[in-house]
Amino acid sequence: MSDTRTSAEETYERLCQTMLAEPDVTRESGRDQRRGGFGSSALRVDDKIFAMLAGGRLVVKLPRTEVDALVTLGEGERFTAGKGRPMREWLVVRSQSEYQWLRFAREALAFVRPQRAA
Repeated sequence: MSDTRTSAEETYERLCQTMLAEPDVTRESGRDQRRGGFGSSALRVDDKIFAMLAGGRLVVKLPRTEVDALVTLGEGERFTAGKGRPMREWLVVRSQSEYQWLRFAREALAFVRPQRAA
């Protein structure tokens, strides 16, 4: 299990480095978080979390309908944040693929990023 977690943490670190190159993307670190827990080490845009590592798995924020479809397709499961109640717009990505993590993180960023007038 520790090998998987280490591998997931390494993959997440690479994902963070890629996503931090995007405009307005920041990373919440456990040290900076006031209370710890949800969102520790999360990727944010405009102070809104769009991706995080939880229990060695990537968790992303996507539209509810997309989460529903991805769960039905077996691509992931709804995130519960340890409270037992699924969060409608949060998906735990089943794949450990770095390519899939980047794909889902980019989709989550596009969903959460505020739309600016052109």
